[in-house]
Amino acid sequence: MAVLPPPRGAQRRGRVFLNPDGSVPGQPLSAVWQMMREGPGMPWPDWVEDPPFSPPPEPPPGEAAVTFVGHASFLIRYHGGPTLLTDPIWSQRCSPVSFLGPKRVRAPGIAFEALPKIDAVLLSHNHYDHCDIPTLRRLQARDAPRILTGLGNAGLLARHGMRDVVELDWWQEAALPGGITARFTPARHFSARGVHDRAHTLWGGFALHQGGGTSICFVGDSGWGTHFAEIGQRCGPFDMALIPIGAYEPRWFMRAVHVNPAEAVHAFLDLEARQALAMHFGTFKLTQEAIGAPGEALSEALLEAGIAPDRFRPPGHGESVRVRPQARR
Repeated sequence: MAVLPPPRGAQRRGRVFLNPDGSVPGQPLSAVWQMMREGPGMPWPDWVEDPPFSPPPEPPPGEAAVTFVGHASFLIRYHGGPTLLTDPIWSQRCSPVSFLGPKRVRAPGIAFEALPKIDAVLLSHNHYDHCDIPTLRRLQARDAPRILTGLGNAGLLARHGMRDVVELDWWQEAALPGGITARFTPARHFSARGVHDRAHTLWGGFALHQGGGTSICFVGDSGWGTHFAEIGQRCGPFDMALIPIGAYEPRWFMRAVHVNPAEAVHAFLDLEARQALAMHFGTFKLTQEAIGAPGEALSEALLEAGIAPDRFRPPGHGESVRVRPQARR
């Protein structure tokens, strides 16, 4: 096996963080206006009622249980702790205001009041559908969890009363209770809370390793790039990968920041994951594709790649999946 060079943290051009390949993140405003002129695309239903699932289980020693809450929110439980949440959002809208912006079309898979005590939050970046301040404030008031996130995000969180925040550069690690390490991994995306702060804070995903147990990759938001293979080489193989499949149309615009289902399958292979659960679909209408299009396109891409459909699938909202460790290289 070839020896990898030392990992490289995120690079900047002035105040702007760059993508792993050195490109300027996102699209110019002129492209944003052009995309908006194309219209909203396929209509979504006003509401989807999901079947109920059993409460999240307590996993056996050495294993983990992953429960899909919706969008990019997962509850991750380890035997004896810790209990984690990724990009938690229980709000009705992902927006800077409560009365406008994308509105959820299905309830969270777990009611907020039914959540177990949360020890830590993994926050991939500061977009409103991933960094939901109302939900984070509720968690702070109830559990005061530690928040792991990318460089530059602590200031925003501190303004809302969250001070136990660990900022990480790409490839940096933080220790969690129970022998879990969380490593911040690169992504091809961008950050922004307004017009003038684009890419001023860092975005990414997380590789979670349990000593003698499971390994889980939470990709966060990302367009396609060679960073997936680097994550697989440096941090894999993974027992479970949590990979986005939605918000990808129109392709000419969204390819810079979001994989489509076919690219998600390539990411699954590059990450060296045994199993994967899809995310970032079916909760908020962010782009032009129909609500069921990501799942249908994922099935087609898996068939074309010769991968069994049960290895990478969209979970039900509220569904829990047991994650067992596999042999490591």
